[in-house]
Amino acid sequence: MTRRLLPIVGIAAIAMVVVAESLPKSAAARVPVACDADNGGITLPAGFCATIFADSLGSTRHLTVQPNGDIYVGVNPRRGGGESGTGIGPGGGVLYLKDTDGDGHADVREKVGDGGGTDVAVANGYLYATSRNNVVRYAMADGKVNKTAIDTLIRDLPLGGHVAYNFVVDGTVLYLNIGSPSNSCQAKDRANESPGVDPCVELETRAGIWQFDALKPNQTAADGQRFVTGIRNAVGLAMNATEHTLYTMQHGRDQLFQNWGKLFTVEQSAEWPAEEMFRLSKGDDFGWPYCFFNPDLKLKVLAPEYGGDGKTPGRCAQKKSNVAYFPGHWAPNALLFYTGSQFPAAYKHGAFVAFHGSWNRAPLPQGGYNVVFVPFARGKASGPYQVFADGFSPEGKPSPSGLHRPTGLAQGPDGALYVTDDVGGRIWKISYKGK
Repeated sequence: MTRRLLPIVGIAAIAMVVVAESLPKSAAARVPVACDADNGGITLPAGFCATIFADSLGSTRHLTVQPNGDIYVGVNPRRGGGESGTGIGPGGGVLYLKDTDGDGHADVREKVGDGGGTDVAVANGYLYATSRNNVVRYAMADGKVNKTAIDTLIRDLPLGGHVAYNFVVDGTVLYLNIGSPSNSCQAKDRANESPGVDPCVELETRAGIWQFDALKPNQTAADGQRFVTGIRNAVGLAMNATEHTLYTMQHGRDQLFQNWGKLFTVEQSAEWPAEEMFRLSKGDDFGWPYCFFNPDLKLKVLAPEYGGDGKTPGRCAQKKSNVAYFPGHWAPNALLFYTGSQFPAAYKHGAFVAFHGSWNRAPLPQGGYNVVFVPFARGKASGPYQVFADGFSPEGKPSPSGLHRPTGLAQGPDGALYVTDDVGGRIWKISYKGK
């Protein structure tokens, strides 16, 4: 894959308040851009800057920004964290944040929901949120959440394996990611040369996107209708508003060399499979666990659990392929199609992807821990991806100190881009200040 990096901006000498040059003068005058002196520790393309919007919040996952600037962010209970009075502790939950003075930093923080999980959304007069293995909703009035007016929309989702349960609400339909419980549907998960279960029974209830009624409480997984299948884990799920079409990123499978050392080298296992972006239409089958994407051949190939050697397509020739792909094991956790006018025109309608970072690219360097931009046209990538925001993990690998792992993305009403981090509990606000 050709990898073209945008120019990286140096650390600014002083904090700046400037106006985005890409906006019309009338709009620009109303939208000042605040910048931290060091961009909150991250590196960005020339012309962009960032503030640490909020910090020490706990394990911040996905977030949503409302037209009036209100922000809701889901905090995962598994990692917990947060300092007393500033974040959410081990129980997780939903936080409300707001910047009331326009300096790029949240000065209002309030816990508005319990439970905690991965995703949040505001729609149909409710705040929707994942709460462990349930999707709940809080009634809203005049833009405020009623903490006591809560009901369970979807309950008792399956436990084990990939359980992010991120979603998209589109009118009266809720699209829900139900990830696989295993790596590759082996008879014995992640075991050396264990064959794949064929047909993979996991696909009956997991490893795909399901549709639910966004207005009907007390549903179970059995009430959902399968929308697409063959996706191992689709944590990055987003609506492309230009097309009104769903797209997702897949977390690709692991351990080709570790489980099938006779067929794959350790270097191949580090690079394969590529992480993929899919355009979703009802009934699509993207091939997991039978297939994975070989980036060298630019082809879906048969997995070793099902008799493949990493080169032969076999039954995978009939599976739907991707519209973009990225380095292996980078772990894509969020996808956003940019519709704002603050950033330069080249970013309009393109896709941002937040990568959580790898743990299994050895002996190659670990990778990810960044946000990339993908130009987009006619339903697919129209050019190579570009690293947009970097420096979240100074060592470029999982480490106990100084580590931030990008997790969630949201666009503000002014066109700024928000990025969450579920290890350090930080949220950045990225703006365009002009060149």
